[in-house]
Amino acid sequence: MKTLDVSVVTPSGPVLEGSFDMVVCKAETGEIGILPGHIPLVAPLQISAVRLKNGKETKKLTVNGGFMEVQPDKVTILAQSAEKATEIDVQRAKEAKERAERRLEAKQDTVDKTRAELALKRAMNRLNVGN
Repeated sequence: MKTLDVSVVTPSGPVLEGSFDMVVCKAETGEIGILPGHIPLVAPLQISAVRLKNGKETKKLTVNGGFMEVQPDKVTILAQSAEKATEIDVQRAKEAKERAERRLEAKQDTVDKTRAELALKRAMNRLNVGN
């Protein structure tokens, strides 16, 4: 059976490299499933989980935006940051979620609402993948 060579890269360096049967990402236009032989594609990614399937096994990792480049036999994800599920500190993510929620509830002029909303999305993504 054909597989896809997958590379997930951040400014800090490679996060994951391997061969998988299927890659599922959430692009700006919606969720995309990539199988071997997919047409070439470049898509901006949302803050979301990436699912990498190999047979019955599924690995998850977080990506905080970025781009996905698809070739018929290769997928490259360039993200601002990415974490494997095993690397996520769930307690830290819970604390970040609570901080972001407090900032949004405060409704003060000094709070950068967009920044707090992004922090909340990142924390929720990390909790989703980490659990």
